Amino acid sequence: MAYLTTTASGQPVLILKEGTTRSRGREAQRNNIMAARIIGEVLRSTLGPRGMDKMLIDSLGDITITNDGAAILDEIEVDHPAAKMMVEVAKTQDDMVGDGTTTAVVLAGELLKKAEELLDQNIHPTILVSGYRKAVQKAMETIDRTAVSVDVEDRATLRKVALTSMASKAVGPAKEHLAEIAIDAVRQITEKRGDRMLADIDNIQIIKKTGKSLFESELVKGVIIDKEVVHSGMPKKMERAKIALLDCPLEIEKTEISAEIRIRDPTQMQAFLDQETRMLQEMVEKIKAARATVVFCQKGIDDMAQHFLAKEGILAARRVKESDMEKLARATGGRITTDLDDLGSQDLGVAGIVEERKIGDDKMIFVEKCKDPRSVAVLIRAGLERMVDEAERAMTDALSVVSDVMENNKIVAGGGAVEVEIAKELRSYATKVGGREQLAVEAFADAIEIIPKTLAENAGLEAIDIIVNLRAAHEKTDGKYMGINVFTGKTENTHQKGVVEPLVVKEQAVKSAAESASMILRIDDVIASTKPKEERGKPPGGMPEGEE
Repeated sequence: MAYLTTTASGQPVLILKEGTTRSRGREAQRNNIMAARIIGEVLRSTLGPRGMDKMLIDSLGDITITNDGAAILDEIEVDHPAAKMMVEVAKTQDDMVGDGTTTAVVLAGELLKKAEELLDQNIHPTILVSGYRKAVQKAMETIDRTAVSVDVEDRATLRKVALTSMASKAVGPAKEHLAEIAIDAVRQITEKRGDRMLADIDNIQIIKKTGKSLFESELVKGVIIDKEVVHSGMPKKMERAKIALLDCPLEIEKTEISAEIRIRDPTQMQAFLDQETRMLQEMVEKIKAARATVVFCQKGIDDMAQHFLAKEGILAARRVKESDMEKLARATGGRITTDLDDLGSQDLGVAGIVEERKIGDDKMIFVEKCKDPRSVAVLIRAGLERMVDEAERAMTDALSVVSDVMENNKIVAGGGAVEVEIAKELRSYATKVGGREQLAVEAFADAIEIIPKTLAENAGLEAIDIIVNLRAAHEKTDGKYMGINVFTGKTENTHQKGVVEPLVVKEQAVKSAAESASMILRIDDVIASTKPKEERGKPPGGMPEGEE
C-alpha cells in the first residue's frame, strides 16, 4: 500500500511509493525479535559434544550434513532482514576467530528473548541497550580474570584446545589424529613479527579427496597443486628439485594492434614459423641456464615450449592459481618472476621431492620435503564425500583455535564454566548499577546461562538441576572453573579435564551477540519497498516467464 497522509485542508499527500509496507513500534520490534530468535533456535540443538546435525538441501538438490553454525547459516537462504543480521553475527565470528559461531547466535537469540520480556514491562529499548553494554564490559573483565596463560610450546594444551573445538563434529575417533595435524600445521606457519606471534591459517592449504579413511589424512610439508604435468614426455618425479615460479606466459603473445604480415614466397612463411620456434626455445634456454628442474607457470605454456622443456627433462605445470603460487613461494623459498630475463639461480625455490601422484581419479602435483616451509598443506581423506566436507570443517575449526592460542596465549574453561561465572558476577554487579538498567544487566546474566542450559538439554540431562549445581559450585572460592561434563552429567573442573577454549573465541562471541541484539532492539520502524509490478512476474534473468 502507498503511505498516505493529509494536509490541514484534507488534501491527500503520497509519501511512500506504491507497494511499500511499513510496520512500527512494538509490532516492528516483535517481528524482528521473533525472526532473530528463530535463527538462534535453529542452531540451539547443535551446541556441544552431544549436539545433533542438520541436513540442508539447497535449490539444486545438493546435500550438506553438519552441525557447524557458520556452515548451516551459510547454506540456508534467509529472507527476513533481522534474521540476516544473525547470519552476519555467525559470519563475523567465523572470520575473526574461526569458532564459537553457534554460541554467538544462540546467545544473541536469548538476549533478545530476555529483552522482549522487559519491553513488555514498558522498559525503553535504549535503557536495555545501555544495560547490555555495561554487562558486556563486566563480562570481558570476568573472562579475562578466569583466563589462564599457556605456553605456546606446550603441545598437550594445544591438543586439548583442538579436541574441544572438534568435540561436536562427527569425525569420531579420528579427532586425535586431526588435532595432531592441526598443531603441526599451525606451528609450521607461525612467524614472529616484532614482539608478537602471527599465525595466518590462509597459509595452510586444505585439499579434500574421497577415498581411504579419516586416519589417512596427512600433513604435507609443502604444497599440493591441483594440476598435472603438462607433457607426457616430462619426468613425473623430481628429487632435490630447483623450482622456477613464473608469472609470465611461455608462449608467443599475439599483437595487441591488428597487424598484417605480407609473405611473398613460401620460404618467408617458413622463416616466420622458425622465428616463433626459436623464441620459444630461447625462453626454455633461459630456464635451463638458471638451472631450474621444475617450472610452475601462472600463465599458459605453448605446445612447442612444452616439447623443449620435456627434452631438457624439466617437469612443468601451467595455469597454477595465484594463491597457490604465493603458497609455493612461501613453502620453497622461491621468488615469483614476471620476466624470464630476470630469472637467476637465486630466484629458485627448493623442495626435496616434486611428484605427480594420482589421488582417486585426479592427478595432483605434490611439492614436499621443503626445508622450513612457511606454507603447508593438509590432505583430508574419508570414505564418504559428506564426511570429507565435515572433516574439512572440523580441521578448519581446529586450525583456527590453535592459531588463536598461538597469537593470544590465553585459554578459558569450557563446558559452560565461563558463562556461569559471568552470570554470578553480573548479578552482584547489577545491584551497583541500580535503576532500570539493573534489570537489563540481570537479564544479560540470565541470558548467558543459556549456554550451559543448552549443553545439558542436548545431552538429555535435567537443565534446571545442572544450573542449580553449577551456581552452587561457583559460589565456592575455587569454583570458577566448574563446568558441566555432558557425558556423566556431573559438574567438574573442566579446566583440569582439558575442556578449554581460546579466550578470544569467548570474548568475540559475547561481544558480537550483544552488538547484534542491541542493534535489533533499537529498531522501531521497518519500511520495506517492493519491486515494481512489471518486474514481479519475471525470472532473475529479466525475461518474462514462459519466454525462452
